[in-house]
Amino acid sequence: MGKKREKINGRELFDQYYSTLYQSRWDDIKKAFEKEKENVSLSERLKSPYYLDPASIIVSSMLPLCKKDKILDMCAAPGGKTLSIALRMSEDSTLVANDRSAERRRRLRESIEKLPDEILGRVRVTGFDASSWCLHEKEEYDKILLDAPCSSERHTYCDEKYLSIWSPNRPKRLKKEQYALLSSAFITLKTGGMILYSTCSINKEENEDVISRLFEKKDGLVEEIELENEYFEKRDHGYIILPDKADGMGPLYCCLIRKKKNAAIDE
Repeated sequence: MGKKREKINGRELFDQYYSTLYQSRWDDIKKAFEKEKENVSLSERLKSPYYLDPASIIVSSMLPLCKKDKILDMCAAPGGKTLSIALRMSEDSTLVANDRSAERRRRLRESIEKLPDEILGRVRVTGFDASSWCLHEKEEYDKILLDAPCSSERHTYCDEKYLSIWSPNRPKRLKKEQYALLSSAFITLKTGGMILYSTCSINKEENEDVISRLFEKKDGLVEEIELENEYFEKRDHGYIILPDKADGMGPLYCCLIRKKKNAAIDE
């Protein structure tokens, strides 16, 4: 009998998987992952400093805000993008910051407490399963941020514990969860409203493929809005910031979509 085939560990699987996706660029991306991030303070308007990746500030600023907006942040913790949006919203706008995890919600509340009092009173924290939000509210929000749970490859790569158990099944599973969240957000969105979908993944399955599925399922009811930033790299749908070409920022993917006017709610 031949030798028993050795089991490939998570690190090797991870490396093989992403080197296939990024080819020769993968080595540069890995080197960028290994460098310490240079986070920046979000705003002097906060009661105490909040530091985050500059790419998060760039991406959250891509959600256009108007007067009297009713805004939903579906997966808000730990709260950096929530703060960024809250600081930009008008005095007559409101923001619901949601996260279903009690521990993550605790961190979210700590972040939100940093807001000036005049803004804090217009922000509400909730703890629902965002994938079923549409069962309770339909066409309720003008703007939605969906910063979806994702593979977070930079964090995974730098954490031996998570890397050792990584499997190609992870992005496949997350892709289903992400689409359930996006579909729910689309039904919850008012006609003419906008969703900013984002992840910190570098995997197209979790990024442009999720958006592509929405276009397939909601044919004629959704359109993509073009965005501009010096660090954006265009994808089939949306844009990505990759740390090897963005001074160490990211990774962060985003896509801004609009629900076309007169769009019928299609489950």
